[in-house]
Amino acid sequence: MKNRLFLLLFFNIFLTFSQGTLFVNNSFPTDYFGNPLEIPLILSGTFGELRPNHFHAGLDIKTQQKDGLNVLASASGYVSRIKISHWGYGKVIYVTHPNGFTTVYAHLQKFNNNIETYLKKQQYKKESFEIELFPSANELPISKGEIIALSGSTGGYAGPHLHFEIRDSRTEETINPMLFGIEIDDTIKPSINSLMGYSLSENSYINNSSIPTQIPYKTLANGDLLANKITAYGTIGFGINSFDQLNGAYNKNGVYSLKILVNGNIVHEFIAEKTAFVEGKYINLLIDYERYVKTRQTIQKCYTEPANKLNMFAVSVNNGFINIENGKDYNVDIIAADFKGNSKKITIPVLGKKMNSVITSPVDSTAYKIISTEFHQFNKDGITVAFPKNTFYNDFYLDFEVNKNVVKVHNPTIPLNGRYTLTFDVSNYTDSEKKTLYIASINSKGGSSYESTVKKENSFYTSTKSLGKFTLKNDLIAPRVIPHNFNNNQWLTNSKTLQVKISDQGSGIDSYRGEIDGEWILMEYSVKTGLLTYDFNDKTFNEAKHELKVTVTDNVGNTSTLNTTFYRKK
Repeated sequence: MKNRLFLLLFFNIFLTFSQGTLFVNNSFPTDYFGNPLEIPLILSGTFGELRPNHFHAGLDIKTQQKDGLNVLASASGYVSRIKISHWGYGKVIYVTHPNGFTTVYAHLQKFNNNIETYLKKQQYKKESFEIELFPSANELPISKGEIIALSGSTGGYAGPHLHFEIRDSRTEETINPMLFGIEIDDTIKPSINSLMGYSLSENSYINNSSIPTQIPYKTLANGDLLANKITAYGTIGFGINSFDQLNGAYNKNGVYSLKILVNGNIVHEFIAEKTAFVEGKYINLLIDYERYVKTRQTIQKCYTEPANKLNMFAVSVNNGFINIENGKDYNVDIIAADFKGNSKKITIPVLGKKMNSVITSPVDSTAYKIISTEFHQFNKDGITVAFPKNTFYNDFYLDFEVNKNVVKVHNPTIPLNGRYTLTFDVSNYTDSEKKTLYIASINSKGGSSYESTVKKENSFYTSTKSLGKFTLKNDLIAPRVIPHNFNNNQWLTNSKTLQVKISDQGSGIDSYRGEIDGEWILMEYSVKTGLLTYDFNDKTFNEAKHELKVTVTDNVGNTSTLNTTFYRKK
């Protein structure tokens, strides 16, 4: 009897799933984690959202366009990790819970007094603003609902918001917080904005062309979409540009589920339920990468590339590839859904039709053929590129050109699986010239960016995951260091902070150091504003006169030092 009930339940779930209804994993505790803010949650970013080179690992929660809101522990546990960095998550705290999960709170302005005291003690001990700490389970215990921090906008150029994650403590996989009962108001259907068709085998085509094809569509009375009927033959696939909007916000967020059905049978489904950071690079196989680079439009493929090892596919029959036979009719449905089950469907009528003549892309050929599973090294005019095995996902012909010390390493339209090495012969430069030279990448607008440069006696090299143009640049200009909120010999008794503005117009800032009366001080660096900020609460002064010294070094070793005097009674 039990077996019959189990089979009946399984059949009902399978039937519901196969007919396209959203099926949400409910194996996670839904009453354990609470709201990490004291305000209703409105999102600017959803879990699994498609971001440049990675999937969004949590929820971005709006903080009313300001810093300083109370951030609450979502559940009881202990602080297991604190990381402070100029980029990425900025100031971030990790709280491990006894039920096997860890919550993460990022882009914070500051921590509560206990955590702040613990942190600053270690920063002063190591004389470093950027730091990563792993407290033991009994050092910083946390209760559910306790204020652990204030929200902020630290880490690169992020605006004010709270990034919130729930992770599996053992595997470090990130899990969609909505699966744990984190409630977000959402009554709005996702949008589908573009439809693309792809030929996925040598002899396949869509509308008499093997080139990626944009397919027109119209909107039906119920809000769903109907594409123009296409003709096709062989193995094909589809992709769409879609986004979801939630109540109370205009942000274009990622969808929770994207599935494709052929003649009513589900053949492929992407679900933003959980992901691992090591899988982030596969986003560049999930999207039409070349189209994204050229147009900045994100088309998510409704099929799986052979090299894509992403584990976010709930269903993938034959990798989602659709085999179209001559003379047969097909009805293809693509359904974009959010976590609440709001959905938008686009239907694509397909007629199988074999053609004698097909439009194809020009055959690409150069002297530098890449076999993705083999090591390759090419040399030209004093410049060497070396590609380890599996740097690329697929075989192709590399465009490798050198023109007046500018090297072109293909076009940045192919995703990379790993790093390669680019080496410049610098034997013709003097020792003095070598000191200020560095490798720079050149963007499409002609601007340049510093590439981490390793200097040997007669060669400079960089390890990179970027394709495009590179050159050697010379940086002879030292960083700029000036007082920001004070003047030389000024009294600062009533000031809460001391700020210094720093900038560099060449290779970029590498490091900085601040001292008062010869002792290291903690200066927080904001890459958005270029400000170094010292909090006077860190130290009590016995004398009135003080000497401030701030030294800033750029990436080729040019150094500037600010020496100034200020007065403070306490």
